[in-house]
Amino acid sequence: MEPPAGRICTAMATPFGADGSLDLDASRALARYLVEHGSEGLVLAGTTGEGPTLTDSEKLALFEAVLDEVGSDARVIANTGTYDTAHSVHLTHEARQLGVHGFLAVTPYYNKPPIEGLARHFAAIASAAGDLPVIVYNIPQRVILNLEPDLLARLARESANVVAVKQATTDLDQARAILDAGLVLYAGNDDLLAPFLELGGSGGIHVASHLVGSEMLRMCELAEAGDFEGVRTLDRELAPVFDAMNITVNPIPLKAALELLGLRVGAPRLPLVEATDEQRAALRSALEARGLTAAA
Repeated sequence: MEPPAGRICTAMATPFGADGSLDLDASRALARYLVEHGSEGLVLAGTTGEGPTLTDSEKLALFEAVLDEVGSDARVIANTGTYDTAHSVHLTHEARQLGVHGFLAVTPYYNKPPIEGLARHFAAIASAAGDLPVIVYNIPQRVILNLEPDLLARLARESANVVAVKQATTDLDQARAILDAGLVLYAGNDDLLAPFLELGGSGGIHVASHLVGSEMLRMCELAEAGDFEGVRTLDRELAPVFDAMNITVNPIPLKAALELLGLRVGAPRLPLVEATDEQRAALRSALEARGLTAAA
């Protein structure tokens, strides 16, 4: 199955101005930079994009601006999932009218719905998406609930446009079950790209691809050629960058790293805060070790 967000899809950071307002010019510039450096798709307003702090009007403005900038060159995926089904459906309808290429829907968080509630939630989003693809996002370390393989298979059976899973767990058996259900498997963590490619995954939706996107796309190309030793070698080389993105809560280190590279993204919105001096020093070291030019 064709991966709906390309092979390497970046969960794009959302740039803010000095006053904390949404910076659409910087968003356009970042989107263009990412597409020119290995990203075949972009997920907007996800966790990395600080979606919980964006209003619906800000999300829609972001979707529209990025579509206008790179929509003919990359897949633009809107994160419209929340823990409120009606809100998710409304936002999906609105984003669909703008012309996005697909949707990401995270497991409802905080309210801990039962399996039947989860099934109906994703089905409602899929229905609102029309014929556009929906990527289900399974990240139990953030939302408590794990989307079990049986549920994912049910979603694929009952909604033809539920076609992929962004899987952010290390359970390889569950990853295999996603593939067995006929779904596209996306790595949801940077360090899962290599092992998921070896299983038959299509690529990943990543954070570190802001920094090393071309190299991560190369990993996909090596896997397609059957060179899994090459995949593992490149994975080891990129591991320090992957680790640097986890020195504190995402996207704090990412935004600091992008600023070090001279890409204007601004500070995170509260309740997130800026990286400490110690964290910035560690990030600078990781970037320089990889040969990335860091700004003064």
